[in-house]
Amino acid sequence: MTAAEFRENLYVAIDTLRAHKVRSGLTILGIVIGVTSVISVAAIIDGLNLYIQERVESFGSRTYFISRIPLGPRFGRLPEKIRRRKYLQYEDAARLREMVRSVRLFTVFGTRAFFSGQTNTAQYGAQRVERIILRGAEPEYAEAIPLFAISQGRFISRYDEEHARQVVVLGASIAESLFANSDPVGKVIHLNGKLYEVIGVFEKDPGLFGGPGVDQFAVIPMSDFVKKYPEAKELIIAFTVPPEVDPERARDDVVDAMRRIRKVPYKEDSDFEITSSDFLSNLWNQLTGALVVLTGAISSVGLLVGGVGVMNIMLISVTERTSEIGVRKAIGARKADIRVQFLLEAVLLTSAGGILGIVLGGTISFLVRTLMPTIPATLSLFWVTIGVLISLSVGVFFGYYPANRAANLDPIVCLRYE
Repeated sequence: MTAAEFRENLYVAIDTLRAHKVRSGLTILGIVIGVTSVISVAAIIDGLNLYIQERVESFGSRTYFISRIPLGPRFGRLPEKIRRRKYLQYEDAARLREMVRSVRLFTVFGTRAFFSGQTNTAQYGAQRVERIILRGAEPEYAEAIPLFAISQGRFISRYDEEHARQVVVLGASIAESLFANSDPVGKVIHLNGKLYEVIGVFEKDPGLFGGPGVDQFAVIPMSDFVKKYPEAKELIIAFTVPPEVDPERARDDVVDAMRRIRKVPYKEDSDFEITSSDFLSNLWNQLTGALVVLTGAISSVGLLVGGVGVMNIMLISVTERTSEIGVRKAIGARKADIRVQFLLEAVLLTSAGGILGIVLGGTISFLVRTLMPTIPATLSLFWVTIGVLISLSVGVFFGYYPANRAANLDPIVCLRYE
């Protein structure tokens, strides 16, 4: 088929679709729904993937956490064997520093928070803030977890830690609530009824998807935390692996040292957990995997309905234009010409649906990003290409049977058709 013949068939297909605007519009509705759902969900997931990756980097890409029980969300009650494990000790981090040379730093921290059934309050004058997450930390904590970056003042020093000084670093939202527009550094507040000097303020961090962020934290020296809150026994040790050291080797060294510290028998399993900082992205990938499957199922139904609609309309079109097919064949049109003509009509229908779906999907992702900045939906060229390919594939697949049926009609029978 020459380029001129192809253009002629294309113009005929366009004229046919223009003559039946309402029917064509209803036919592509399923395609529009299918492609819109694919594009919009893919844009949201792509944006969130970038956001989660940035969040993981802020935890420290080579930072690991040692804990008594598994970190992250838990569904259901933990097995008794895990619940009965010994708590990590404040001194364990110092012992690990002496025993493991392949690791850059070890630092222990503890938490006292409302989600554990404990209350914390901060007060300055008439201003009062509740539901604070109180954390005890060592000076190395800010280096191990870059998310806790300082915007004003300083972090806890070695002197503060060694002397269990009553000093505190506040999250940005706590500082704003207590001090409004004044400088908080150097002020003295009541933290759970005890006097603490504010030595610094963290950079703003509202948290992940509305969850607790650095803004809700108040950090005090770990030595003071252990002395004031002995009931907060759930301690965690963070360690950072240097770039020149293999993470697996460092992890194995830490496991061996912890087993010796906790006197775990040779043939028994370790009674502690080591979690990498990318546990958040691993959990996210599991959640988005289920979302992708669900979206794929919904999109497939929409595309199937749209494809069946296209096939049905094309079969009706073949019946309505039987005489036209006979005339074209009588004046020399080949089977390939007839097949291409009807196949082009089907592809044009689905392509129009695909373009509308891409536009709607892009609009939805833009609205999501604008109305909910914590969900940074991003429409990529990759998914636009996928949307176009999907619509073209549906047109070819569901349009081939009607096109082939039209091409195989007997011209004599077609000319007699009324």
